[in-house]
Amino acid sequence: MAVDVWFVVLPGVLALDLTGPAETFGLAGGAFRLHYIGPQPEVVSSIGLTLGGIAPLPDTLPPGSLLVIPGVTDSSRHFSTPEAELVRRWLTRLQPAIHHQQLALLCICSGALMAARAGLLHQRQCTTHHDVIARLKQAAPDAQVKTNRIFVADRGIWTSAGITSGIDVSLHLISHLCGPHQALEVAREMVVWFRRAGDDPQLSPWLRYRNHLHPALHQAQDLLSSAPQQAWSVPALAQQVHVSARHLARLFQLHLGVTVRDYIEQLRLALAEQYLRQGLHGEQVALKAGFSSRRQWQRALLRVPANSPSAYDPPTG
Repeated sequence: MAVDVWFVVLPGVLALDLTGPAETFGLAGGAFRLHYIGPQPEVVSSIGLTLGGIAPLPDTLPPGSLLVIPGVTDSSRHFSTPEAELVRRWLTRLQPAIHHQQLALLCICSGALMAARAGLLHQRQCTTHHDVIARLKQAAPDAQVKTNRIFVADRGIWTSAGITSGIDVSLHLISHLCGPHQALEVAREMVVWFRRAGDDPQLSPWLRYRNHLHPALHQAQDLLSSAPQQAWSVPALAQQVHVSARHLARLFQLHLGVTVRDYIEQLRLALAEQYLRQGLHGEQVALKAGFSSRRQWQRALLRVPANSPSAYDPPTG
């Protein structure tokens, strides 16, 4: 039987928070029926596109439904409107059904703030976009707010980080409700080959060192990220970004706090973890990720601090 998915659509809704999960569920072979509800029949989304055909908020939802609260742009403003207050009161009425797991709840990005204000995250583990974490802790002081997580599941409530993480958590829910094979088929259709897990860091090595403005360094990072498995040398990389090898090494230390070698190694470790999730094993993973051998891969893992976002259990055997 198809699962009814109800998207709560408010003015300022983040377009990808809505369309990412909707497309993901919609590709699951008819396993889900999609509904769009809200206090207004039309809203303007984050990209200026007007969305219509939005049904009124129903008095109740059928048991077994999945309720989705997407985030909004400028949540401090769009979650303080009369329309948002109507949604908050409506969600509060659904609290018993959600807490008894008669309804499942999925919050994308700042949607967790709306759920918190409605009392839905009481004593639950949860997360949200890293820019909104502090506000979520204020809105739900008795919740266990997890930082730097792609998504968190706790007793029928799923919360996720920003924007594209809605696709990751939707694939996870498809796997949970329909089986991993169905989720894999959807991921392939969407060309989402590397499906992230809930405990993946929001700021992975691909993004964590990007908080700078140096153009040559960004260009070097782009080259390394596009092919971390390649046999890179500092002089060859420096030549491509038109600086000296010595200057490039200084830039990495000054702006990123790591050496070029350490940066490449972190990218390769992240790539190896993705290959592991694809079902590859051992030497095959090591070589595809750019390590010379499985032993070199294991040694690289042992150099990562246990609490680092790049850390995971070393392969054995």
